[in-house]
Amino acid sequence: MAYEGVWRFTAPAVDSSVPQVRHGVRSLVATHGVPLDDDVLFGLLLIVSELVTNAVRHAAVLSPEIAVELAVGAEWIRVAVEDNHPYRPKALETDHARTGGRGLLLVKTITDEAGGSCDVTQTSTGGKVIWAALPLHAALT
Repeated sequence: MAYEGVWRFTAPAVDSSVPQVRHGVRSLVATHGVPLDDDVLFGLLLIVSELVTNAVRHAAVLSPEIAVELAVGAEWIRVAVEDNHPYRPKALETDHARTGGRGLLLVKTITDEAGGSCDVTQTSTGGKVIWAALPLHAALT
């Protein structure tokens, strides 16, 4: 398919990168004509925001730059954010008393509901990649 491919770019690990990366991903999807359902696109952009925010908040000290990869196959789309910090976060359980710290739980919930998957993997240099893959079309319920 003409829309299939892999795109990789870097961004500084600063707050202003969150909307810039989200806009970049939205632009790539539109430019290449990726046939995403609106709900999937909304979920993907929310995931991008959460993953980049986590890298900025928790990894910037050891990783002043992050890498973002968008991969699109015939039936799926995958976003990955890589940093050089060795800590491997885990999705937190829901704690209604807390006002933050649930970004990865949100990512996991979005991917699960869409029929996708997400994970954290170690890089060869000791950092990590947090990724989420979604089907291009929402499951019919």
